[in-house]
Amino acid sequence: MIYADKLQTGEAGRVKFTKMQGIGNDYVYVNCFRETVENPGAVAAKISDRHFGIGSDGLILIRPSKIADFWMDMYNSDGSQGAMCGNGIRCVAKYVYDYGLTDRTKIRVETKSGVKELEMTVENGKVSLVKVDMGAPVLRPEKIPVVFDGDKMVDQEIAVGGRTWRATCVSMGNPHCVVPVEDVDGFPIEEIGPLFEHHECFPDRVNTEFIRVIDRNTVQMRVWERGSGETWACGTGACAVAVACILNGWTSREVTVKLRGGNLRICWDEEKDTVFMTGPAETVFEGEIEL
Repeated sequence: MIYADKLQTGEAGRVKFTKMQGIGNDYVYVNCFRETVENPGAVAAKISDRHFGIGSDGLILIRPSKIADFWMDMYNSDGSQGAMCGNGIRCVAKYVYDYGLTDRTKIRVETKSGVKELEMTVENGKVSLVKVDMGAPVLRPEKIPVVFDGDKMVDQEIAVGGRTWRATCVSMGNPHCVVPVEDVDGFPIEEIGPLFEHHECFPDRVNTEFIRVIDRNTVQMRVWERGSGETWACGTGACAVAVACILNGWTSREVTVKLRGGNLRICWDEEKDTVFMTGPAETVFEGEIEL
């Protein structure tokens, strides 16, 4: 079992860590059942740097929970606290099973956006796939939040960067703005992404997914995440993309979302009004860093 040494910002010392990734969305994980992490926002910004730190999309702390089996406490690479991370929570499930914190393949994990239920597929004693009940999508503009005068913002015009885009807004624990484009691979996301993130319509900033519908069962996306920039994958973003495509009548209720780091299977269960996300989780390496 891998534990982190006591970590306090400003103190010299070597810190053990476990780096994990879900289709390219990589985080540094610390087991806080045993250790205390002081000022995790500052630590997240330091270790996330890919030249002077470990390199990651952020920091995830696995803590005890009073209302679930575990608590996922996540921080983006800029030090801001995140509410939910779909790829990150799958890696939490793999961590707690693979490193012996639980022997159950069905667990409940507390996040800032509520408690999520997860079901693990185990092969050769290790978790290979995780299915997450992501809950019902939030469409009310004030709950996302997005400034919009209507019951839901579906296929609506928004002016960003000197041009007009068609956007659908959804919250899956994080606010998302889904925008169709003609060329996902060649899209200037470094230029346009920050303009969406900091647009006045999004009081809490926003994650933006630029998508192309390939067919009724397949969608391609790239994502610009608030606080992290472009990442190779975003689980809540993939869920928001599936919901947006279904609302617009572009796809069926079960779709494969193709991201830069790999594929996620998303199903919006109409009867239960919940979104299920299924995808892999992998341990990349374990090591130490001197802060």
